[in-house]
Amino acid sequence: MGRDEMRAADSDRQAVADKLKKALDEGRLELAEYDERLQQAYAAKTYGDLDGLLDDIPGTAPARTHTTDPAPHTATPLPAVRSERAGQLVKAWLGGFGGIFVVGTVIWLVSSIGSGHPQYFWPVWLLIPMVLGALGRWRRG
Repeated sequence: MGRDEMRAADSDRQAVADKLKKALDEGRLELAEYDERLQQAYAAKTYGDLDGLLDDIPGTAPARTHTTDPAPHTATPLPAVRSERAGQLVKAWLGGFGGIFVVGTVIWLVSSIGSGHPQYFWPVWLLIPMVLGALGRWRRG
């Protein structure tokens, strides 16, 4: 079976659609032509159907770059990159819970000042999911 008869994946169709959108944004395609090619890209069943949609657009690689290797080789990220990405994920995750905790603490503070005496510090309960999540992420590395 040749490459042109092989079934295209959703990711292949989406890659062509993204390149067509970029070409439209750059003014290389008119809206009607973009719409026509986009419909052809999403209706494509094989690589042969996708071929030709990007041929006249400079700077776009054809859809032929897809590998048919059943077990693609993925490189293991370097430890520094892995720890940097993990740090970003933890910051993003804790930032959301941390923000909720800060808002809850401000509400507690305003209500305590408004009543004239300290109220029960209920925002401490907001720390439980944050601490459990941080411990879970720490244990997974």
